[in-house]
Amino acid sequence: MTMWIPKPEELKRPAYRSLIEAVTGAVNAGKLKPGDKLPTHRDLAYRLGISVQTVSRAYDELSARGIIAGEVGRGTFVRPSSGDARPPFLPEGHYDQLVDCSILKPVCDQIHVDHMKKALTQLGSDVLGSAVLSFRPSVALNDYRSSALKWLRICGLSPREESVLLTNGNTSAMTVALMSAASPGELVVTEEIGHHTLKPLCRYLGLRLKGLRIDTEGIVPEDFDDACRATAVRALFLMPSGLNPTAAVMSLQRRRELVAIAVRHDVLIVESDAWGPLQPDRPVPIAALAPDRTFYFTGFSKCIMPGLRSGYLVVPEQFETAAGNRHLVTNWMATPIIADIAARWIENGTAEHLLDWQIAALGRRNQLADEVLAGVDFRASPNGLHIWLPLPELWTESEFVAHARLNGVAVAPGSSFTVSDTPKPAAVRICIGVATEEALARGLATVARLTRSSPEPALLAI
Repeated sequence: MTMWIPKPEELKRPAYRSLIEAVTGAVNAGKLKPGDKLPTHRDLAYRLGISVQTVSRAYDELSARGIIAGEVGRGTFVRPSSGDARPPFLPEGHYDQLVDCSILKPVCDQIHVDHMKKALTQLGSDVLGSAVLSFRPSVALNDYRSSALKWLRICGLSPREESVLLTNGNTSAMTVALMSAASPGELVVTEEIGHHTLKPLCRYLGLRLKGLRIDTEGIVPEDFDDACRATAVRALFLMPSGLNPTAAVMSLQRRRELVAIAVRHDVLIVESDAWGPLQPDRPVPIAALAPDRTFYFTGFSKCIMPGLRSGYLVVPEQFETAAGNRHLVTNWMATPIIADIAARWIENGTAEHLLDWQIAALGRRNQLADEVLAGVDFRASPNGLHIWLPLPELWTESEFVAHARLNGVAVAPGSSFTVSDTPKPAAVRICIGVATEEALARGLATVARLTRSSPEPALLAI
């Protein structure tokens, strides 16, 4: 079989970027198939009349995107497509001078490092013995439960203490909630554009997953009702307060409508409130409307700082034992030292102080997005961590993501969040918690320029 190479005359400057585009295009067109071997760095450099360093730089970026992979002693090959969706964010360690708007994170600054240093110093002098010596969750975590209830009240809930599980953040809480709400083979329904890890998680747990039609508020009630009438639905997974990739915030009326349908068809609800009280004027959580059938979880890594990986799962009373057991077998217990820091910050006001700081920072960045993207169609939620940008018809998602990357900006393809099998209009998610407002403005300006151009000029623009 003849090894594929691009035509030298088709390469444009800078050559490494043009080579990336050529290989990506060949893979997308089927000219390069999974398992096909690529030329060595030196051989390709010779054939194209470019330097070995240029080929190496292109291959490194293609590897970072997951398109190719090098195998020691064998060569470089096109990677097979995986049944698991690729993460929408840029892999660790491939940043260069990139403005990384691909990963959802809060705004962070020296204030967060200073508060964590102070907390760790305090722990060194007065950490509880039970937090470091006990294997029993009830002993190691008991002193932090009253603080959990205080934070949950800020989130809009007043649960029984017995219904609250302390978790290592939102991901562990989400896993325990789904394991408790549904058994293998049962059906979970959710937004057709939703949480990017929900699909593989349901597959690992043996749960069936179906995406339902959404509008600007989230799931359309009629579609939820139709799904329940057509087959047995065990649970409804929702992100009603702006977390959804499309930045939809569900009104109180919509929440009540979905709860009424869930009650009528005896469907449990799993509510992700990972941002916590980041949206001050949001309606009350669905768990406040239907506490007897809602698994609710929230955490601190999105609204306070990434390193505070602690959170709370509130479960309906009849599932307290089941959820507790599933938490034991998947996590055993929340890490007491991190739970201790969260509790201290709730009690001494640091958590609310950092929350207010985050709300103000995100408010400025959302205003910046409004200004830089003026005239561009996009969706956002107040104080939200991201925006959703439907793409002009000239662009495919892969083209836009690739061109943005070549122009120094990483964004997440909308297809990474698609739950249903029905193709959706091309879009990208742009996270705004990047290093500085200056970097964000630069990245958004690039995005705005790309939306007003066509794929080919965008490639030649740098």
